[in-house]
Amino acid sequence: MVIDRARLDAIVEHAKRDAPDECCGITGVRDGVTVDVRELENQAHSPFRFDVDGMELHRALTAIEDAGLEHGAIYHSHTRSEPYPSQTDVNFAAHWPGVEWLIVGLAGDEPVVRSYLIDGGTITEVEVVVDDR
Repeated sequence: MVIDRARLDAIVEHAKRDAPDECCGITGVRDGVTVDVRELENQAHSPFRFDVDGMELHRALTAIEDAGLEHGAIYHSHTRSEPYPSQTDVNFAAHWPGVEWLIVGLAGDEPVVRSYLIDGGTITEVEVVVDDR
């Protein structure tokens, strides 16, 4: 994943703002670079999982497509654990093949951001490249 500092900071701020509940959202990309961040409401209001209203997600995906972008990543936070996909994340990812999963971990003193591809039960970390141009 390639993302600029301002957009990455916006995702981290979203995670902090929604804590102790998990936050969630999606990103839009152009030519492999994240250029849009869409915050979504965690309908579960839970520190252990997130759930998104289908219509809200549809509107966000449509807005990304209407802007000429591609769906990039699904992001969410882990407020009590490291930013590594949980079994709940793995199960949810089965419905989103090929989509990157950006996770903001808030368990430590400073937020930690990692990204993954989840294919079946296989979890592969993907480098998060911050483009400060």
